[in-house]
Amino acid sequence: MYIATYSIDIAALLYLMWLLHSSTALDSRRKKPFSAAIILTVTVILAEAGTIFAGNGNVAFRSLNIFCNVVGFALTPIIPLAIALIFYSDILRTHKILLVPTYINIVATVLSPWFGFVFHVNASNQYFRGDYFFVFMAAYIFNFLFLVVRTVDTGRQYNYPIMRKMIALSMFTITSTSIQLIEPLAYSSWHGVTLSLFLYFLLISEFDNSFDTLTGLYNRATFDKIARELVSAKGYSVMVLDINDFKSVNDTYGHDYGDQVIQSVAEIIKDSFDQHYTCYRYGGDEFSIIGSETDSEKIEEHLRSMTDALEEMRNRGKILPTISYGYSISPGGGRPDLYKALKEADDQMYQFKKVHKANAGREATVSSY
Repeated sequence: MYIATYSIDIAALLYLMWLLHSSTALDSRRKKPFSAAIILTVTVILAEAGTIFAGNGNVAFRSLNIFCNVVGFALTPIIPLAIALIFYSDILRTHKILLVPTYINIVATVLSPWFGFVFHVNASNQYFRGDYFFVFMAAYIFNFLFLVVRTVDTGRQYNYPIMRKMIALSMFTITSTSIQLIEPLAYSSWHGVTLSLFLYFLLISEFDNSFDTLTGLYNRATFDKIARELVSAKGYSVMVLDINDFKSVNDTYGHDYGDQVIQSVAEIIKDSFDQHYTCYRYGGDEFSIIGSETDSEKIEEHLRSMTDALEEMRNRGKILPTISYGYSISPGGGRPDLYKALKEADDQMYQFKKVHKANAGREATVSSY
């Protein structure tokens, strides 16, 4: 029976590997650590299957039983670490102390055939948990919690609503793996881990698919999704920004330089607004920002910071057009209508643009005399 169930798990993981490498939604930098996590999981499943096959009381298979237990206990805590690397590939080089529980577990596991720290296989080829089995559990839980914290922290950094989804996925993973800890013969852990890897793949694909590939800001589809899901009665603000005379930039300097302008402007927009705001590339040379800030003075302060940064870059020789903008504040207290607020901000932005063009025309007239 276990051969069939483990075969299904391995087949599912190989399919996930194919999905991973054929996916266009997932950032390519995430594929290598995710592949490592899948390979580790397949290896540990094979090791567990080996312990079941070899642990039948036949002393001829005792060495194989010991070897498979060493592989399984040593590699299992590494799986959540491998997944954590999809967000920050340098974390284990810059924070080596995080590897201490994993190293302790590996040493305890490798020594277990002689000292029985994590597990013990007696002369009759019978398996028992060791007196220090908690070392394995502590390493696995520590690394798993690190994965959860790292994922949630990334969501917080990008103002992405990932926390509830990650907590739900964590609870599922913990529950499915805990069953086997309580009842060792249940063999349910790797079914749960396989499903968790699929769900994590979907979660991260959704996350990566939320961004505009050129600017790194959230895309229009994400803005529309937020607009549909906005049900809170709390106050919020929405801003609309548009690059002035962007067509002339493309016509004069070419579309490649136009893309550079959009990237530069997007970077300045992102740097000019703090964690209370989420920035989107609404389309073409248009941007939008949704914020929890409702104080117009603070909003104006961020907008001035943005225009000052653009002016500073122009003074350094970068050819950058100006930006027109408008904003609308919803004080809260009722069901939010983001598109209504967006229309108000858009109208204000076009009024700003008209004033800018009129001023530019007057400056051109004065300079011609």
